[in-house]
Amino acid sequence: MKSSPNSFDKGMKEQVSREERTDGILLMPTEVVEYLYCPRFTYFLNCLNIPQHEEQRYKVLLGREIHEKKKKINREYLRKKISCTGKEIDVHMVSQKYHLKGIIDEVLLFADGTRSPFDYKFAEYKEYVFRTHRVQSILYGLLIQDWYGCEVKRGFVCYTRSNYWLKEIPFREKDFNEAMGIIEQIINIISKGFYPKKTSFRVRCVDCCYRNICV
Repeated sequence: MKSSPNSFDKGMKEQVSREERTDGILLMPTEVVEYLYCPRFTYFLNCLNIPQHEEQRYKVLLGREIHEKKKKINREYLRKKISCTGKEIDVHMVSQKYHLKGIIDEVLLFADGTRSPFDYKFAEYKEYVFRTHRVQSILYGLLIQDWYGCEVKRGFVCYTRSNYWLKEIPFREKDFNEAMGIIEQIINIISKGFYPKKTSFRVRCVDCCYRNICV
């Protein structure tokens, strides 16, 4: 059975409407990390416009303090260790293609023309890289790729509470695809306004700023 012209027009209008709702969405990598922590962060913040008041959280304050301190500390030996040829500090980037925006602590340049994100974390290194740290680095990689039009093969995370331990994170095509899939899930929540399932880790609910309204 063929569709009527009216039904075809309606379908096209709905498709355009969906595109219009998503075109202007720009996510910060930290918002993606919050989604990975619990998808309902995305809903409460973006669909209900309920702020987090994260300035009241002790760890957030410490994290901001360490980021301010690191700006004043020259850690050139870390960069020499990985043989980078140059750096840019606190780089503001926007990518309409990937629906991302953010400020990268440092963008490192290498002799082969590739660039890498360098991110400071107020955390201890636990013999493995947390998924949230890895995904955030990959998102920075997407931003760098689009902003500079260059290849990004790896990222670096510096753990300030482990004597500035530097960890390299190799990037693969499937890593970028995974990150783009997560972005799509977030945009789906924001554009359609549906209520996602909460995290399966109950311990994360203990100090959550939304715990009193999350049901």
